[in-house]
Amino acid sequence: MGSKSDLDTMRLASEVLRELEIPHETKIISAHRTPDLMFEFAKKAKDRGIKVIIAGAGGAAHLPGMVASITELPVIGVPVKSSNLNGLDSLLSIVQMPKGVPVGTVAIGQSGAENSALLAAKILALGDEEVSKRLKNRISENSNNVAKDSHIGTWLE
Repeated sequence: MGSKSDLDTMRLASEVLRELEIPHETKIISAHRTPDLMFEFAKKAKDRGIKVIIAGAGGAAHLPGMVASITELPVIGVPVKSSNLNGLDSLLSIVQMPKGVPVGTVAIGQSGAENSALLAAKILALGDEEVSKRLKNRISENSNNVAKDSHIGTWLE
């Protein structure tokens, strides 16, 4: 994530990854304030065994795109809600990447953070049957919970 203020949003991605037993790390790396650290992280990520990068950022939100420009790994960008434009600035910064530098972009804020982890899990599940099984179980549980809560009442006249 781009700054400590993004942690309230991005912690949800970490929670989902933990729930799915997917090893991960959480770091604060700013595209603007620590560019050397960002370049080093992105260049060495694949060699360190990282397979997908989730990058959350608010405001100018350059982190996901900059990381994607350096690595061949898939990058999922999470627009973090900002105080100025409710995250619309972040969304547009992440989604409007130039041709040849793709960033998979999810919704603004907490739902986007959760979905970024689920999207990363789906990518990892392509080559990992255990992740696939855990992901299928989570999807099934969510479906069952929605079905269980779907009956609100019966009205007879």
